[in-house]
Amino acid sequence: MPEKTLAPEATPAPEAAPAAGAKADQNKPRSLGQDAWRELRRSPLFWISSVLLLLFIVMAIAPGVFTDADPRQADLRGHYLSPPNWSHLFQADWFGYNQQGQSVYARTVHGARASIIVGICVTVAVTVFGGLVGMLAGYFGGWLDTLLSRITDIFFGIPLLLGGLVTLQAFTHRTVWTVVLGLTLFGWMQIARVMRGAVITQKEADFVTAARALGAGTGRILFRHILPNALGPVIVVATIALGGYISTEATLSYLGIGLQDPVISWGVDISDAQKNLRDAPHTLLVPATFLSLTVLAFILLGDAVRDALDPKLR
Repeated sequence: MPEKTLAPEATPAPEAAPAAGAKADQNKPRSLGQDAWRELRRSPLFWISSVLLLLFIVMAIAPGVFTDADPRQADLRGHYLSPPNWSHLFQADWFGYNQQGQSVYARTVHGARASIIVGICVTVAVTVFGGLVGMLAGYFGGWLDTLLSRITDIFFGIPLLLGGLVTLQAFTHRTVWTVVLGLTLFGWMQIARVMRGAVITQKEADFVTAARALGAGTGRILFRHILPNALGPVIVVATIALGGYISTEATLSYLGIGLQDPVISWGVDISDAQKNLRDAPHTLLVPATFLSLTVLAFILLGDAVRDALDPKLR
C-alpha cells in the first residue's frame, strides 16, 4: 500500500507586533500637567464647574447671544416691579422688572461682564505681583526674605474688604479698574506666601543644583526650573480666590463703595433691589443667584484642580 503523506501542520500566523510608536508612548513618562489633565477629565466637579464658567464667560463676552433687550431702557408706567413671566423664556420679562422698569433678565445678563472682569483682572494682578514677591523672598532668603515677609505680614493684618473700602473712598468716580486696583492692593499676600513656600521647597531639588552647577544664571533657574514646578499650589489658590474677589466686588457695590451707575453689575443690582425686597424679591434673588453660581463654579474648579495636582488626594 502506498504510504500516506501527512500534510504539514498549519503554523499559526504570528501576532502583529505592537507599533513601536504606541509602545514608546505607553512607556513615556507623563509630565505633571499631563497627569493633572488626566485626573481632571475624570472629575465630575471639573466638568460641572467648567460648563457653568463657560456659560458665564460667554454671557460676559457676548450678552447679545442671550438677550436683545436693552438693560438700561426703563418704563416706570408699564413695568414697575412687574413679576416674572416664567413662560417667556429668554425674553425681557422672563425674570420680571425692577423698580426702574428695567428688565431684570437683561440687566443680569449684562451684569456678568463687570463682575467677571473684576474677578479675572484682580486674580491675574495679585498672581503676578504676589508670585514675584514670593519668588524673590523664597529664592534669595536672608535680609530680602525678612523684609518682604514683614511687609506681607503688615498687609495681611488689613482685611480685603476693609482695605477695599478705605482705598475706594478716595475715588469720587469708581469704575471697574479702580475696583481692580483697590482689591489688588490688599489681595496679593496669600499668593506671595504660597509661592515663597513652594520656591523654598524647589530650590533645594537636585535638578536646580544640577542647573546651578552647569552655570545657569539666576533668571534661568528661577523662570525655567523653579517657577514651572512651583506654580501648582499657586494656581489652586488663585482659582479659589477668584470667586472671592467677585463676591467682594459685589459686597463693595452693595455698600455703595464699589461700582456705580452707569456700570451694570450684579452687586449694583442687588444694592438697588434691597429697598423692594418685600414687594419684589425677584429683583434681588435673580442677580444674587447668578452671583452665587459663579462663585460656586470657581470654588469647585479650584477644588478639582487641587485634587488633580496633589497626588496625596487621589
